[in-house]
Amino acid sequence: MKVVRSRSEFAAVRASLAGPVGLVPTMGALHAGHAALLHAARAECAAVITTNFVNPMQFGPTEDLARYPRTLDADLAICEAAGVDVVWAPAVEDVYPHGTAQVTVQPGPIGDLLEGEVRPGHFAGVLTVVAKFLNLVRPDRAYFGEKDYQQLTLIRLMAADLDLGAEIVGVETVREPDGLALSSRNVYLSAEDRRHALALSRALFAGQARAADGAVSVITIATGVLAAEAGLAVDYLELRGADLGEIPEHGPARLLVAARVGTTRLIDNVGLVL
Repeated sequence: MKVVRSRSEFAAVRASLAGPVGLVPTMGALHAGHAALLHAARAECAAVITTNFVNPMQFGPTEDLARYPRTLDADLAICEAAGVDVVWAPAVEDVYPHGTAQVTVQPGPIGDLLEGEVRPGHFAGVLTVVAKFLNLVRPDRAYFGEKDYQQLTLIRLMAADLDLGAEIVGVETVREPDGLALSSRNVYLSAEDRRHALALSRALFAGQARAADGAVSVITIATGVLAAEAGLAVDYLELRGADLGEIPEHGPARLLVAARVGTTRLIDNVGLVL
């Protein structure tokens, strides 16, 4: 496995790789959810590249950029175990030579919903850095987790609308045995916070189980589970179509939730069929 830092180092290594090439963009602090993305890429691609870059553009002024965990040595061990060929861990100046992007990718109407409403500007930062890495790496496939479902949906739209050339592959959310979705931010949870956080997945699974009864039943039962957990500050619980559009009368849909537990903000979602 090769670990490179600068653009020039990466370009030299990339030129030596034959396809198909799989890309797994990450912000580091890797866990089993990221490992699932790496293994999915390894199973389908001749070469696997991962980026390890904490993207300042997707953090708001009151968010946890400085606090975000940085665990490069542990990340490299996970990458090597997963059979990654190249880890690119650039500095901010390598990704943003002007300090920040002067031209950004705007997410459109879906970017104003859900996370976009709570975190203005977040998805412009996400899409801009993903577009840069897709252009710089030129992968055949790029892998993203379904836990960040709105992000995955927007990246698919961007890749199609801007003809970026990569197939965007979604990988199922990885969970702890108790149902908690894996997240780099879980390390911030105290034991008590974690008990409260389990209400998110309980609510989603309870709603999912009522899908055959229709949208109203899904929302009612999931809302009841969240309301019974005093340790949560819920930002949203929403049922939407699989494309994050209007709820279909019948067909695939997505139930999404975001909440604060103590000082930590968590998101989760599940698919269902109405």
